[in-house]
Amino acid sequence: MSMGAMKESDRAAAVRVDAPGGEEHAARGRGAELPRIGLARAGAAAEGEAGPGRAAALPREYLGPARVTSAEAGAIAVELPGGQPVAVQMALALPYEPALDDTLLVIGRDDAYYAIGVLHGRGRSVLSLQGDVALHAREGALSLCGDKGVEIRGPELEVQAGKIRMVADAVVQKFASVYQRVSALLSVQASESHTVVEKTSFTKAKNATILTEETVTVNGKQILLG
Repeated sequence: MSMGAMKESDRAAAVRVDAPGGEEHAARGRGAELPRIGLARAGAAAEGEAGPGRAAALPREYLGPARVTSAEAGAIAVELPGGQPVAVQMALALPYEPALDDTLLVIGRDDAYYAIGVLHGRGRSVLSLQGDVALHAREGALSLCGDKGVEIRGPELEVQAGKIRMVADAVVQKFASVYQRVSALLSVQASESHTVVEKTSFTKAKNATILTEETVTVNGKQILLG
């Protein structure tokens, strides 16, 4: 056998070895037909288009906004952008009670949908903890702020501080009884002072002075001195 014939035979064998077999061709063909798995766009139907006058079918997978249409007794129902109504379970890190027309971030697959975020809400967040709770800002200040106010409720309130500063446009206080004890100086400065006592008024001091720049008026049915 000549060297030229040997080379031709070797090349033919190399071609047969390098060529993909039938099974590999079939595997590649099957791989090319595998569907891509991903989240459907908002309002996109998983199977076909919706008929006229009807909401689109539920997407097989969904991630996007949804409007709250019902929030009663813990049962939350939302409407997807395509008009599909679905029931969702709240799956937030902090407890939140949605209100009607809130916009939630919803994720779902098949018939299971969960609310994982609040895009626009007017509901209420409730943080309820069991037992004693201590809130401490280490090496810093603690600030509580509310756009519509701050409310504190409890059977008893105790405040301990080195100094208390209060600044307000108006203060309204209502008590059954008030007891104040000042060990040093009690100083009140006001533009005007008006005190009304329905029954008896009693003032006791070691020394007392009434000083006015103009008129002093004492009016009563009886005035006893001494």
